[in-house]
Amino acid sequence: MQEVLAAISQYLTQLGATVVLPIIITIFGVALGLKFSKAFRAGVTIGVGFIGINLVIGLLGGQVGPAAQAMADNFNVKLSIIDVGWPASAAIAFGSTIGAVIIPVGLLVNVVLLFTGLTRTLDIDLWNYWHSAMIGALVAAISGNYWLGILAAGIHLAVILSMADLTAPVVQKYFKLPDISFPHGTSAPYGLLAMPLDWVFERIPGFNKLDATPEGIQKRFGFFGETLMMGLILGLVIGVLAFPFKDPAKDVVSILTLAMSLAAAMFLLPRMVAILMEGLMPISEAARKFVQKRFPGRQFYIGLDSAVAVGQPAVIATSLILVPVTLLLAVVLAPLGNQVLPLVDLATIPFIVAIMVAVFRGNIVRSVIGGGILIGFGLFIATWVAPTFTKVAVDSGFKLGEGQTVISSLVDGANPMTGLFMWASGMGTGGVIGLSVIGLAFVIATKFWLDRRMRLQAAAAEVPVPAGESGNA
Repeated sequence: MQEVLAAISQYLTQLGATVVLPIIITIFGVALGLKFSKAFRAGVTIGVGFIGINLVIGLLGGQVGPAAQAMADNFNVKLSIIDVGWPASAAIAFGSTIGAVIIPVGLLVNVVLLFTGLTRTLDIDLWNYWHSAMIGALVAAISGNYWLGILAAGIHLAVILSMADLTAPVVQKYFKLPDISFPHGTSAPYGLLAMPLDWVFERIPGFNKLDATPEGIQKRFGFFGETLMMGLILGLVIGVLAFPFKDPAKDVVSILTLAMSLAAAMFLLPRMVAILMEGLMPISEAARKFVQKRFPGRQFYIGLDSAVAVGQPAVIATSLILVPVTLLLAVVLAPLGNQVLPLVDLATIPFIVAIMVAVFRGNIVRSVIGGGILIGFGLFIATWVAPTFTKVAVDSGFKLGEGQTVISSLVDGANPMTGLFMWASGMGTGGVIGLSVIGLAFVIATKFWLDRRMRLQAAAAEVPVPAGESGNA
């Protein structure tokens, strides 16, 4: 049975998210009552949107990667653990023994939580189950217990669904995505941790008044505050740091190419997301009607990849600023124990900060500071888990590159949930108690919080409007 599931998992990995997701969307749309033609068109449109987003992210990676390597060389950074990036991490996760069964395990967890009312999110982004597979594989490797790895993967997915529920109101309001949540293993933990940071920022005199949203920046700087110009300027700054005119003729070309590429990314990403949203809207509307008719009084969210948010100008601007900041942090924190050299995943920082930016209401300064704090701590986590990460990679058939002996990543290696689950797997009876406490605490606390918020909203809606305050002019 496990061999069959492994073959299915491997086949889905080969197809990739841009093929698998349209198929799932089509099936989902038909199940919601849409005509096949309309559901199929929505699925294909969403697939096209994801391809467009991946092309732009690929452009970012192709330009930011070499610039990051050049900056590392300029800073004389000698770190022993290489960031292999999320594509390699996903292949490692799906290629592991846990990855072979993660899709049926994930679907079972989601269905059980939905029918028991412990989550509102229906996660249709099956591709990103790889994050839970990676957590399970790491726990299985460090404990030597396959079934503990399965338990960890299932609990991780439940926790991510809880985080998606908690951050959904913020995501829906800021990105204008009704009935959408992001049960994304990369984005959700950072979004939740951004909430206490925002509480602190709000209590710093002067700083709490700073308007550093793209709109505020454009208002202050006019032409140079436009998103297109912001990408160009940030590209020039990163380019000068990476290519400081040691070979003027060659470096000028590299700097200008990088600047134009980042300007293109800032300009094109929102348009790619708009294509994706065009396909999503009929599915979202059908889901709303389906829930209202069959589950009166209940609210469901459609769980999607946070890729639908990475085109927002504040997300991209924050991410580009965090590229040199992350490299600088790696250097500064090296004497304290960091050994990870961020490289490939620098292009995926938009996914790390997507929900954070929503929590900070588009404030780029807050997002950069908050992102820097959390990524800085994450580098220590990535360093700590690197030996286990490397073992899982080798056991999954991943071939280390030339000169690579230990590997990790920013996306999952540095993720706060990775550190939490690795730590919990060493608690209690073989890790079962520690992991179970984490899962129960998140799920029950989320349900309590959401139910309380609904009661407060219902009570506010029932408060009569005092005479003379009807709102009419």
